Amino acid sequence: MIKIAVLVSGSGSNLQALIDANLSGQIVGVISNKPDAYALERAKNAGIQTAAIEHKQYPTREAFDAVMHQQLLDWDVDLVILAGFMRILSAQFVQSWEGKMVNIHPSLLPNYKGMHTHKRVLNTGDVFHGCTVHYVTAELDAGQALAQGVVKVSNQDTETSLANRVHELEHIIYPQVVEWICTGALKHTSNGVIYRDHPMKAPVQFCKF
Repeated sequence: MIKIAVLVSGSGSNLQALIDANLSGQIVGVISNKPDAYALERAKNAGIQTAAIEHKQYPTREAFDAVMHQQLLDWDVDLVILAGFMRILSAQFVQSWEGKMVNIHPSLLPNYKGMHTHKRVLNTGDVFHGCTVHYVTAELDAGQALAQGVVKVSNQDTETSLANRVHELEHIIYPQVVEWICTGALKHTSNGVIYRDHPMKAPVQFCKF
C-alpha cells in the first residue's frame, strides 16, 4: 500500500477531500509550516499523525526543507501531496521527491502560473477556467499536468464565486488523481508519465458547467 504525506498551510479542505475519498493508499502523516493550521485538526480527527514544522524557526529555506524531508523519510513516505502548502520548495527538496510529489493549482496550466489566478482570469475575460493537478518540478507550476477540472466563466462571476466553483472541482479531481497513482493506473517513469498503460500526452479533463 502506498504511503502518503500531505503538506498543508491552511484550513485543509483538499486534505479533507482526500481523507473522505477512502483512498487505496494510506495517508500516514500531515505536515504544516503553520502550527495553527486547521488542517492539522482535520488530520488528528482522522487519526493521522501530524508534524508542525514552523518555517520561521529555520535560518534558510534549505534548512527548513531538510527537516521536512527527514520527517517524510521517518514516515517511509512514497507520495507527497501539496494541498494548499504556501511555501516555495528548494531545488534540492524537489529533486529528492521528483516523480513522487504532486500539486493542484487553481488555473488551467500552463495559463496563469503563480498567484491571484481567479482575478487574472476575470480581468482577461477568459471563457473557461479551472484547476490542474500536476507533478512538481523545480520550475514553478511547470510539471506535467495529469488532470484538469474545467468550469465556464459566467458574466455574473466574482472572484469569490469563481474561486468557490473551482474549489469544488479540486475536491473531485485531486482524490481521483491520487487514487490513480495509488492503484498504479498512473505511473511516473523514466520515459514519461504512463496512464492506463499508455503514454500520457494530455491531462484528463473533468468539466462542470
